[in-house]
Amino acid sequence: MKTFGTRGPVDAVKNYVVQRTDEIADFINRVKDGRYMVIFAPRQTGKTTFFYAAMDILAVEEPTYVPIHLDFEAYKNLASSDFYSNLTEDIREEIENLSQKRGEVPSEALTQFLENTTLTDNVSMLRGFRQLARVLKNQRVVLLIDEFDSIPRAVVSDFLYALRRIYISRTTPRCPHSLGIVGVKSIAQLDYDHSISPFNIQDEFHLPNFTFEQIHELLTQYTEEVGQAFAPEVIASIHKQTAGQPFLVNRLAHILTVELDVPKTEPLTMTHFAKAHRCLLREGNTNIDHLRTNVRRDRRFGKILMRIASYDRGLPFNPDDALMNELVTYGVIAEGTAGMCEIVNPIYQHRILQIFKPTFNGLEDTYFPEDTGVDFIDYLTPTGQLALMALLDNFQAFIARAGFRILQVPDTPQEYVGQHLLYAYLDHFVRIVGADLFLEVQTGRGRIDLLLIHNQRKYIVETKIWEGPRSYHAGKKQLAAYLRLEGAVEGYYVVFDHRKNPEPRTETEVLAGLTIRSYVIPVVQERPSVVT
Repeated sequence: MKTFGTRGPVDAVKNYVVQRTDEIADFINRVKDGRYMVIFAPRQTGKTTFFYAAMDILAVEEPTYVPIHLDFEAYKNLASSDFYSNLTEDIREEIENLSQKRGEVPSEALTQFLENTTLTDNVSMLRGFRQLARVLKNQRVVLLIDEFDSIPRAVVSDFLYALRRIYISRTTPRCPHSLGIVGVKSIAQLDYDHSISPFNIQDEFHLPNFTFEQIHELLTQYTEEVGQAFAPEVIASIHKQTAGQPFLVNRLAHILTVELDVPKTEPLTMTHFAKAHRCLLREGNTNIDHLRTNVRRDRRFGKILMRIASYDRGLPFNPDDALMNELVTYGVIAEGTAGMCEIVNPIYQHRILQIFKPTFNGLEDTYFPEDTGVDFIDYLTPTGQLALMALLDNFQAFIARAGFRILQVPDTPQEYVGQHLLYAYLDHFVRIVGADLFLEVQTGRGRIDLLLIHNQRKYIVETKIWEGPRSYHAGKKQLAAYLRLEGAVEGYYVVFDHRKNPEPRTETEVLAGLTIRSYVIPVVQERPSVVT
């Protein structure tokens, strides 16, 4: 039986695979047109799997093309001479392997070329490719370089200049006829001498995340093989929570179909999805490890990410901002609607909030009034419902009781401390009562919609930072629209007010038949002066 692959390139023999038919056709058309392409995307987004599939098609179905696949991952610390000697060997092996795959016997001229040619620098590489073109005659070389950003620092500029010279030369046939450079960092980030890029002839190739239809196709392969169906709302939730990020899609599917050990005679339901989602939010894996490492690379990243998540006005995307570009490179943010920054999917946003949330905020022991004996379990009713209004009433009272002490929460910018505390408070609550907490990011900015699910009932909490009366009232309408979309009848709206003279507010109103409980919670600005 096949599995959902999460360890390296996906193998169509062993794994369920999204075919990406349209994207591969686009890539091959660009190859035939002689394009020199670049694709730079975060790790574990399916780049290598995609290009293996494209190169296999060229090898099997396009005999006039000679696809050569290189990987620079092991080249990073090589001296220039060693780089070129290993490049020579890799090209030789790729051509020999292609001949075997096609059942062909290399010509005598090609055999002699492979035996007698050794590349020593960028100039010999130029000559070597020209000679290879003459030997291959009517066949066209397609060069694909994976993990390109591991190219040795001393080599990169001259190597790219050589490729550029090949591209713009009038020599026919050009060799390589087409080129694909694949990596994480962009050409600009690799241009270590800070000059104008030596590779300004590139054609950007974008490999998008999986669409809903592709996720459906992937999961259907499993159902057809095993017979176990995914409920339609499960497929929709996988797409919604991952935004189609390939690793996350496959990881959720693997948890659902293997690790939860659901009998194959039973369909996979939202109850199962909630368990799988909970596992993904709490586990360590290579994808989340990369995320954690990347968002902590610069202390300023936390401020940017919380600004994106917390303010309704969001943060305009600036393609010339170095910090934003780094976060894009790492696959954390993207330019979204109306040119605003967005965190790329709700699962990443949830983990980012966890990453920047203090392990211990110092206020846990004051969540409830002293000497009352009240705890989170008391907000679960005898009929198994969450007493969320009473729970949030207590949170409002807790913030008032804590006063200036919220300013002492470690490693938390003051302007986001309210949201950090609410998230920690609700996260603690759902763990105690056995509920599930989802982030439902509607626009990727400005609103953190928290969806709590318990006993198949939904409870929705939207949080914001005060940005004026107009934004406050607009938020209620946004929440009402979201409640209708989710089939819920009541929602909770928590706004943190950082003004010098905030006005605390609690109100309940009915909008179009939906009940909305709103809180405006003042956030202390400074510790009161000590009277002597």
